[in-house]
Formats: sequence, structure tokens, C-alpha cells
Amino acid sequence: MMLTPVTADESAFLASDEAVDHTHPLVRETASRLLAGAGGDLAAFARAAYEYVRDAIPHSADVDDWRLPWRASDVLAQGIGICHTKSHALVALLRAEGVPAGFCYQKLDVLHGLIALRLPGSRRWVRQDARGNKPGVDARFSPDREQLAYTAWPEKGECDYPVLYAAPHPVVLRALRSATDRVRLWQSLDTAL
Repeated sequence: MMLTPVTADESAFLASDEAVDHTHPLVRETASRLLAGAGGDLAAFARAAYEYVRDAIPHSADVDDWRLPWRASDVLAQGIGICHTKSHALVALLRAEGVPAGFCYQKLDVLHGLIALRLPGSRRWVRQDARGNKPGVDARFSPDREQLAYTAWPEKGECDYPVLYAAPHPVVLRALRSATDRVRLWQSLDTAL
């Protein structure tokens, strides 16, 4: 899918903010460890960061955990997240090592969050979905061909939003900040942008 970045300023896709706190010591240490394990190769690091977030941090709905950390550092510290917050963690890890990354969304029966990154030497943004695999969901890191957790079906009213955001969308961030747990989030999060 062709994405349209909200800005042509690439530094926006490397910035730290409240949700993507990539200057936090835990984010820095985790990113540094993953980069070292990838032999310093940024493409291999991007894959390792993706697989770490996808596999080592379970989706809270899959394990019936009601906690709702939303800052990247909190997601890494608590080891739990939903699609949106796992995206915060993945973007923070990537940005910590200089890989441009941002946020994109799908309108399914819920608003689903994923990321897009641009690998070194590439001019193309590629979506990646670190939601976490389970029966019926087989997302994979792929720099060439998307293999996301879900396919949007327009005939069902679903869609892939074509915009790449430098920061989490305000609709998502507002709901995450105000919800005390996952149940309250689903009650307050809009199903569309």
C-alpha cells in the first residue's frame, strides 16, 4: 500500500515524544541489545526489533491481561500491550537506532494500529504489524511484501488508512490516556479516525 506521510520532514519520524519515549534508558538498552545481536546491521536490527515486540510482548487480549501501558518504555517494562501500544514500543525501538518509523491504522471492527518503517537505502515506507500472532493471525516482518495481521475488506466497511503519522493519532492517544484498563479503552476508542 502506498502511504502518504503527514510531513516530508524525515526528522519527525525519528522524534521522541510522550508515547514514543525512545530516549528512556530501558528503550535505549533494549534497542542497543537488539542492534548488537543483529551485528550492527540496521535491516537485521529492524527485523529483530519487530520480532521482539511481536513475540516477547503478548497482546493483552490474547492473554486476558487488563493492564494498559501506553508509553513505549512502560510497554517494554510491563511486557504487555495492545496493537496501538505495541506499535509505540516498536517505533521507539526503531527510532532509538535511527530507523525512521511512524504510525498507520486500519478500520476493522475496531481501530487497529500498526507501523511503517523505511529501511536504510530505501525510499519506500513498508507497513509492519507487530500485534502478535495467534491462530488465524500470521503477521511477518517483510521489507518487500506486506504480511499483516489483518486484511481490510472494503465490502464490510473496513479500510486501510493511507496516511503515515509521525506521532500516534490524537484519537488513539486521547483514548489511551483516559482509559484505566483495556475494557474501558474499548468503550472509549473510536472505531474510525
